[in-house]
Formats: sequence, C-alpha cells, structure tokens
Amino acid sequence: MRRRDFIKLVGGSAVTWPLAARAQQRAFPVVGLLSSRSPAVDTPLIAVIRQGLNEAGFVEGQNLALDYRWADGQYDRLVGLAADLVRQQVAVIVTMGGDTTALAAKAATATIPIVFAGGADPLRMGLVTSLQRPGGNITGVSSLLVEMEAKRLGLLRELRPHATTTVVLMNPGNISFAEIQASDVQTAAHSIGEEITVLNASTIREIDQAFAKLVQMHADALLVGTDPFFFAHAAQLVVLAVRHVIPTVYFRREFAVAGGS
Repeated sequence: MRRRDFIKLVGGSAVTWPLAARAQQRAFPVVGLLSSRSPAVDTPLIAVIRQGLNEAGFVEGQNLALDYRWADGQYDRLVGLAADLVRQQVAVIVTMGGDTTALAAKAATATIPIVFAGGADPLRMGLVTSLQRPGGNITGVSSLLVEMEAKRLGLLRELRPHATTTVVLMNPGNISFAEIQASDVQTAAHSIGEEITVLNASTIREIDQAFAKLVQMHADALLVGTDPFFFAHAAQLVVLAVRHVIPTVYFRREFAVAGGS
C-alpha cells in the first residue's frame, strides 16, 4: 500500500459522500475507522488518514468527526464492531489491519461506502468483483503481501540452502489469511522440494510457545506469515528470533527497523 494512494482514497471518499452524513441531520460527516489492531499500532496510519482528510478540506472537530473501533487483535470482535459503526450511521467506513477487517465491514453493510487497505488479492478474498470496477459499496488498495509468501519462502531457501527444518508461523485466528497462506506456502515448498512445518500463534503467549517449539525442533529457518497480529507484535517476534539465532524472513520493513535480520 502506497501512502499517497491511501490519502487519495480516504480524502476523496469524504468529499464524494458528504450527503450520507447530511441525511443523518448531523453538523458534519462522521468517518468510522475499523481496525483489527490497537490505537498504539495504528497511530502512524491514523496520522496519514488525518492528513489526507485535511488536504481534502476536512479537519477533525471542525467539519468532520472520526469514530474509532479497535479489535486489539481479536478478530472475532470485528463483525460486532462493524455492525456498531453501521448503527451509528457513519458516512463512510475506513478499514485497517488486513482484509478480514474489510470483510467484516462488507458483511455489515451494502450501502455505507467502505474504503479498505488490505494485504491480499481483493478478488481472491471476495472483497470486489473486479479490480477495474470493484462494484458495490467498497473500494481500496492492496499491498498483495499474502501473494508474496511463496517468494519469501524462496528467499529463505537462498539464505539457508541446506536447511532441513523450515517453520512457517501462522495465525489460525485469521481464517481468511491463514487458508490462503497455507495453500500458497505448501505449493511453493513442494515446487522446490522442501518440507515445511506450520506452527500457529494467535496470542502473545502462543508466540512464546511457538518459539519454544522451534528451539526443541532445532529449526533452521523461520517464515513469519502475513498477519496484522504479527505486525502488532513485531518487537516480540524479532527479539525471540535474535535470541534463538533463527534466520527469519518477515513481511514488512518495520520488522527490520525493529532489529530483525
């Protein structure tokens, strides 16, 4: 996802759909922000959203309101949080923290405009019917991070060509992502004749447990699957990988900034 694309999408949405807020007889439009992550993790993205809105002439507290909903890594909360924003009759819903968030918003409303920032192919995820003409009430951008899992596995193979035990860490709580990743990684591993072991983690404690298992297995390399929960706990993952000297491939540059190698 490119920053300027997201600014255009969100800022443009607020300009295009102000009538929805007027119909609610409010002083100014209300933008609902729905995230699978937490306020602390999404602070930089919220700043970008505010900047985009400001550039479109909308200033929070003056002619625009932002209504936040955070799932704090608990994906099963997203459907209820999305439904709550719909009940509040917001003018537009902006989703953050993966395609699962966007799917929850899409399931909650077919009329309120939705702008998403995802990491998988939106066609494959069922978010849109066409990249050129998304259709319905939803549009957005995708970084296609999930589709790069096979490439990252290949890079890991180049890094550790003689590895005999390669582990992939996934979050089974993010069902949509996990199914796609498992299929892509297993296919890629088969194509290069490599055996992989999948370990699951959906909580901070389970991340610790997964690394304990890695040590017991004498794992040679680790691929961290694309997931907003893992992004939110990048520091923990990096510290554990460095502590146990496990060559690891991540999906975002923030892991490298945190000391990942």
